[in-house]
Amino acid sequence: MRRQTLIHVVKWSTVTRRARCSSAALLMLAFGFASSVLAATGSWSSQMPSVMVAMSDRASSSQAISPPAGVPLGSATLARVQWRFETPAHVPVNAWLCHPEQCVPLGSARGSTMALSGLSASEPLYMRFALSPGQRPVRVQGLQVIVNYQ
Repeated sequence: MRRQTLIHVVKWSTVTRRARCSSAALLMLAFGFASSVLAATGSWSSQMPSVMVAMSDRASSSQAISPPAGVPLGSATLARVQWRFETPAHVPVNAWLCHPEQCVPLGSARGSTMALSGLSASEPLYMRFALSPGQRPVRVQGLQVIVNYQ
């Protein structure tokens, strides 16, 4: 009888220890995953000065914008990027949102894109504009981007 009790205690102890180890491992995994997700995601926004677009054969670029100082990007990559700009009386212009590695054509004066996803979030962004042949010069203003990164 005494031997059965001892075996039962040893088995229960082993089961309890395994459960504690499994629970601890799951907890560490959950905290590790949550902290890496929280630390690596975020967003920032910026506005750019207006741009005078005067030629159809050569694009005009906006001032480059970078993440504000103190934004902890580390090795974060771009996710969704939203943009906005205005032209007088909705005059059409050819527009691109650019990263040093790639430019994305913009189909409208406002919108969002995932086309830059995966590129470094610590690199500057800028906008490029060009006129269609025969079009008169135009000032593009209200330039703004909202950058989501992960």
